[in-house]
Amino acid sequence: MEKSLLPSIPAKRYFTIGEVSDLCGVKPHVLRYWEQEFTQLRPMKRRGNRRYYQHHEVLMIRRIRDLLYDQGFTISGARNKLQELVQSERERRRATLDLLDGADAMDDGIDLGDADQEVTPDWVTEFEFRATDEGMQVLRKELVQIRDLLSETV
Repeated sequence: MEKSLLPSIPAKRYFTIGEVSDLCGVKPHVLRYWEQEFTQLRPMKRRGNRRYYQHHEVLMIRRIRDLLYDQGFTISGARNKLQELVQSERERRRATLDLLDGADAMDDGIDLGDADQEVTPDWVTEFEFRATDEGMQVLRKELVQIRDLLSETV
């Protein structure tokens, strides 16, 4: 199955291993194997060890699939390439932030501090960002906002 023939990813939060298999054109046993080989790939596990993948993980699996099947990388080569991609995105984000910081000084007080999240692809940002303290603080802030919104409607 070519990359262009893969179905679009539905707008939902979690996907079962069967859904991811269909969305990425990869058998479930291959997905389980890739979890062992690519440390960035960590689906949530629930009752009965059922795996639930998030949108960014589906994108990452498609990227891994492309590296292995379409570009001919070995597992080790794909792992290294994925790390290179993450590193280049970090460097690109830093360079963009430097430019934005310089522009911010000339700006009329408009805060561009969160703009870095828009210049990094979801599949890089999500797995890199979610395990950091900053990521946990952002998550907590969002949860508090949701709680406040829900308490207003009651």
